[in-house]
Amino acid sequence: MMPPKTSYWISPIKHITFAVTLVAATTIPQHAHADINDAIDNTLKFGQADAKYGQIKFDLRYRYEYADTENNPAKPAHANTFRLRLGYLTPEIAYFQGFAEYETLFAAQNDYYVPANVYGSSQYNVIVDPADRHELNQLWLTFKGIPDTEIKGGRQRIKLDDDRFIGNVGWRQMEQTYDAVMVTNKSIKNVTIKAGYIGRVRNIKSLTDNIDAPLVHIDHNLGNYGHAIAYGYWLGFRGDQSQKATQTYGIRFIGSPKLNETFTLHYTAEYSYQEDYSNNPLNYGLDRYNIMAGLSAFGFTLKGAMEQLDGHDGAAFQTPLGTNHAFQGWADRFLSTPTTGLRDINATLATKVAGTKLMFVYHKFQDDSSTFDYADEYDLLAVKKFGKHYSLLAKYAYYNGDNNAPGNFKNDTQKVWVQATVSF
Repeated sequence: MMPPKTSYWISPIKHITFAVTLVAATTIPQHAHADINDAIDNTLKFGQADAKYGQIKFDLRYRYEYADTENNPAKPAHANTFRLRLGYLTPEIAYFQGFAEYETLFAAQNDYYVPANVYGSSQYNVIVDPADRHELNQLWLTFKGIPDTEIKGGRQRIKLDDDRFIGNVGWRQMEQTYDAVMVTNKSIKNVTIKAGYIGRVRNIKSLTDNIDAPLVHIDHNLGNYGHAIAYGYWLGFRGDQSQKATQTYGIRFIGSPKLNETFTLHYTAEYSYQEDYSNNPLNYGLDRYNIMAGLSAFGFTLKGAMEQLDGHDGAAFQTPLGTNHAFQGWADRFLSTPTTGLRDINATLATKVAGTKLMFVYHKFQDDSSTFDYADEYDLLAVKKFGKHYSLLAKYAYYNGDNNAPGNFKNDTQKVWVQATVSF
C-alpha cells in the first residue's frame, strides 16, 4: 500500500475543523435533558402521543465533503452543504394514509462540480450534490383496505434488498425517489410479494428521468436461516437514455443465523442475469455473481466477499437505479461498470468502541477475468449515534490506482467526509 500523498491532507484540514465545530453545535441538544427530545416529539405530533392528527417529520443533515483525483486538471473539491427535509404524515383514515415531503439543499461552500453543468464549475472535482435545489421529494397515498395488502401510489422512496438494483441513493444529499405504484402482499405465510410500476425517477441531481419500469420482488422468510429472494426488474429508460434500458432477473439467499450465544454466521449467495431491454441499441446478455461469508463474535464482525459484474462487446452489467456508492468502494470510481467488467474482492472488519461504530473495508479491483488490476481501495468509517435523533459520522476513502490500469483508472483518488444529522 502506498501512503496517501501529504498534499491530499493539507488542503481539507481547515474545512474539517470548521465542520467539526458545526457538528458540535448541531448536537448540543443531545447533551440536554431527555425531556427536550420528548417535548419536540410531542410538538411534532400536535400534542397527541398517538399522532391522531398526524405528525410533522424533519431531517437536517450537514456535511463537509472533500474529493481529489491525481493527474486530473480539475482542482480539489470542497462542499459544505446543509440538507433539509420537512414532511407531514397524516393519520390513517378509512384505510388511507398520506405523506408529503419537501427537500432542499444549501451550499455554504460550493467549490465542486455536478456533471452535465447541473451545478458548479468544471474546474473542480465532482461531488454530486446540486445545491440551491428545492423539490417535492415525496407525495404518496397508501390504501390498506384489502387484507394483507398495501397499495402505495405517488412519489415515494423505494428500497429493495440491499439497494443494489432499486434504491434511494440515501448517501447523497438529494435522494432518489420514484413516481410509482407499489403493491405489497403478505397473504402467503412467510412470503412477501412486491410488484409495481415506475413511471418517473427524481434522481440525485434533482432532475427527472422518464422510464417505464415494471418490477417484481418475492421474499420467502426462512426463519433463522435467512431469506430466499427472487426478482425481476424491467427498466425501460426512454429518449436519450435508452442505452440504460435493461432487464434483470436474479435469485438471492441471505442470512445471519445465530450459531450460539457467541457466534453469528453471515452469508450471501446471489446470481443475476441481465439483457438489453426495450429500445436499448446494444444487444447483450451478462452475468453477475455476489458471494459473501462472515462471522460475528466477541464484538467484532469479519466478512469476506466477491462481487463480479461481467462485461464484453462494448457492454457491461449495470445497475442504474441502485445505491451504487455502497458497492465497489466509497471513492465512487465504479458507479458504472467498465466494459471490461469488474471483479471486486473485498474484506470488512467492524466493531464498536464506546458506542461508536468503527469499520474498515479493503477492496481489490480487477477486470472480470483477472487479466489486469484496476486498483486497491482502503475505506474507513466511524459513526456515533446519540439516542434516536442525533448522529455524527466521519468517513474516508483512498483509491490507490494500479500503474498498469487502463485510462484514468490508474489515477489515485481520495475523499473525506464529516457529517452531522438531526432527525425527528
